Amino acid sequence: MTLTEAELTDRLAAVDDPENGDDIVSMGLVDDVTISDGTAEVSLAFNAPHAPAEMAIGDAVREVIEEAGLEPDLRAEFREEHGHKTDVLPGVRNVIAVASGKGGVGKTTVAANLAAGLRERGARVGILDADVHGPNVPRLLPTENEPGVTPNEEIVPPAADGVRVMSTDHLMPDGDQPAVLRGPMVNNVMMKFVNEVEWGRLDYLVVDLPPGTGDASLNLLQSLPVAGVVIVTTPQEMAVADARKGLRLFDEHDAPVLGVVENMSAFRCPECGDTHAVFGEGGGDEIRDDYGVPVLSRLPVHPDFDSAGSDGPSVRDPDSPVREDLFEMVDSVADRVGEVNRRRVAERVGEWDGEDDERREASDGPPEPDAVSVSE
Repeated sequence: MTLTEAELTDRLAAVDDPENGDDIVSMGLVDDVTISDGTAEVSLAFNAPHAPAEMAIGDAVREVIEEAGLEPDLRAEFREEHGHKTDVLPGVRNVIAVASGKGGVGKTTVAANLAAGLRERGARVGILDADVHGPNVPRLLPTENEPGVTPNEEIVPPAADGVRVMSTDHLMPDGDQPAVLRGPMVNNVMMKFVNEVEWGRLDYLVVDLPPGTGDASLNLLQSLPVAGVVIVTTPQEMAVADARKGLRLFDEHDAPVLGVVENMSAFRCPECGDTHAVFGEGGGDEIRDDYGVPVLSRLPVHPDFDSAGSDGPSVRDPDSPVREDLFEMVDSVADRVGEVNRRRVAERVGEWDGEDDERREASDGPPEPDAVSVSE
């Protein structure tokens, strides 16, 4: 006997969202179920393409459907019905800001490897170099061409191995020339990148914010539909103290903090195999314990992270000893984006009584994208 849509939906309640601790039906993540000619078409409110956790949930849904004797046809489609800035970056599904409380902690290196790693996973990715006074993203993600211009005079970002890159470095005639810009001019440049760049369809736009808690970060937070913020720090006491200030800033502006990346966490001796915490230890754990945000990754001290003379992000180098660490970071960030988005859906539906979480999630979400296959 063929199941009805309602009966299949009941069976799907056996599939849990492990990060949010409830089933996908109770959370309102099952948008639609249609059964026709032995095929079950299921639309899921997912919005983090290539996130391992969402792909695992999709596999569990597929298994339930197959056990019911039906052919699964899964679609992922995220809808933001309330409070969405539809006129800002309408083709971008998720904006991930990468921030640090101070310079010198490897923020740009993390941002570039995050963008390149998401691209390696198969996502459509762009990166906005918002650090106007130190625009170093093009050094790690060198583009073959200069930015183009559409007939509507919008800037078309050039690509670096599939990652679309936009930076003030592209606007400077000499790569060594400093960008002498005061507060209002910085804001004008940032708004130009937001409003006058044709990013196209992206799954993720990584934004490399300037260090600290200045105007550029505030203006972008107020202008962009940020899915979440990644805080980069080192274990050093001053770096951790400044990272905590940045976290407070984002929390006060309702930008979900996805977690902390602790860079330069330890040095692995290639000769003896021992690990040495040369810059101290426990900084990321302190932030986690005090603010309830996860440590997404601990990246080791390694020469591959030196951008000088780099051939590109280490995440793309199959021989790099840090490649596995970087992909763990990439997957952790994508999973947290998915977790935050799914929680937002559940809270908007209003029928979910999930466990309390110390993390405050933003009320504004990312743009409504095209439907995509869960198998992405």
